[in-house]
Amino acid sequence: MTATGTTDAVAADPGSHAFHHAPLDHCPFMPVFGPPAIMFDRGKGTELWDSDGKRYLDFLTGLAVVSVGHSNPTVAEAVADQAERLMHVSNFFANPVATEAAVKINGLLAEATGHGGQLFFTNSGAESIECAIKLARKHGGRGRHNVVTALGSFHGRTLAALAATGQPEKHEPFQPMPEGFRHVAWGDLDAMRAAVDGTVAAVMIEPIQGEGGVNPADESYLQGLRELCDETGALMIVDEIQAGFARTGRWFGFEHAGVSPDVVTMAKAMGNGMPVGACWARADVAAVFQPGDHGSTYSGTAIACSAVNATIDEMQRIDAPRRAAELGAKLTDALLRLDGVTGVRGKGLMLGVELADGLDAKQAYADLLDAGLVVNAVTPDTIRLLPPITVSDDEIDEAVDMIGTALADQLAGSAT
Repeated sequence: MTATGTTDAVAADPGSHAFHHAPLDHCPFMPVFGPPAIMFDRGKGTELWDSDGKRYLDFLTGLAVVSVGHSNPTVAEAVADQAERLMHVSNFFANPVATEAAVKINGLLAEATGHGGQLFFTNSGAESIECAIKLARKHGGRGRHNVVTALGSFHGRTLAALAATGQPEKHEPFQPMPEGFRHVAWGDLDAMRAAVDGTVAAVMIEPIQGEGGVNPADESYLQGLRELCDETGALMIVDEIQAGFARTGRWFGFEHAGVSPDVVTMAKAMGNGMPVGACWARADVAAVFQPGDHGSTYSGTAIACSAVNATIDEMQRIDAPRRAAELGAKLTDALLRLDGVTGVRGKGLMLGVELADGLDAKQAYADLLDAGLVVNAVTPDTIRLLPPITVSDDEIDEAVDMIGTALADQLAGSAT
C-alpha cells in the first residue's frame, strides 16, 4: 500500500492470502499510523514474508507482542480448536478458558510478588491502564485521585492513559486533558517524593520505558518507589505491558529489583498476537471494585484466553525467561562489537541500540527494512530490538550482520 493508499498486492506462493484487487482510489484506514511501508502476508517463527514474497527477519514482533513466534503451532492450534467450541459469552456467565488463564496469571504474579490477587481481562494495554487508574481512584477515595508518572513514560492512547503518559507533546492536540495526573523526571526519587502527597492515589511506573527509548529503571529507584508508596499509602502500579511475560529475562520486569507492586498492567506478549490484556491487583486492593464499577463486553472471551493459556504454556515449556536472558546477552555482546554502536540499553530481549554521533536511527531503520530486517527507530539515535524469544542463534547472527552492514554504509556515506 502506497502513501496514496493504493495497493496491487500479488500472492507470491500458493499458500498466500494476499488481498487481490484493483488499485484503490482512497485508503480505507484513518491516517493515524501514516502510510504503511510494507504489506505483510504471512509469518513463521522469526520470519515474515511480504505480499511480493520477500523474506524478512522480524526483530520488532509487533512491538513486543509475538514473543513465541509468528504462527506458533501451539497457540494456533489452541485458537482454532477454541473457535470451533466457544468464542464468547457475556460476563453474566463464566467460561472455563478465562478461568484457567486467570489462575495461571495469578500464579505467576503470586510467585513474583508474594501476594495472591485478582485480575480483570482487557483487550489492550491502554484498557489495562484505564482499569488500573479507576481502581486506584476508588481505592484512594474522593479527594485522593491523583496519579504520578514519569516523564518519558508511555501508558497508552486512550484519553486517561494518554494523560498519564509523560510526553506532553502528545497531549497538545487533545487538550484539555483529564485532570489528576502529575509527571516528574524519570529516575529522580526526590522529585517523586515531592510530588506524592495526600491527594495521590498511585504512582505508576514502567520497569523499562519502552516507547520512551528503552530506558531501564535503576533497581534502587524502583525500591525507593516501593518504600515511598508504603510510607504514603499510595498504590504502586507497575506497567508491564511491554516488559512483561519473560521478555526481560524474568517473568516480569519488576522482579529484577525485588519489589512487590500492588497493581500490575499487562498485554502484548500474553496472547502472542491475540488482542488481550489484563490488570492484576493484590486481593485487598482488587476488593474495592464492586459489580458495575468496571466492565468490558469482551473481557475474558474464551477465544482470547485460549491464546493466553497456550502462550503461557509455550513460554513455560521453553523456559522463556532463561532463554530471553541468554539470547539477550548474546545479542548485546554481538552488537557492542559493531562500529557505530556506542551502547546497548535494556534487559533480555528488550534492547535499545545506541548509535554513534552522526548516525541517524531513522535512516538505519529504513536501510534495514530494505535489507530485510524489521526494527524501529525509537529515538533519533536509538534503534529498538524486540525479537521473539524463540529466535535462533543463526537468526541473531544474520540480524547483527545486517545491522553492521547498514551502519557501515551510513558511516561511509557520512565520511564522503
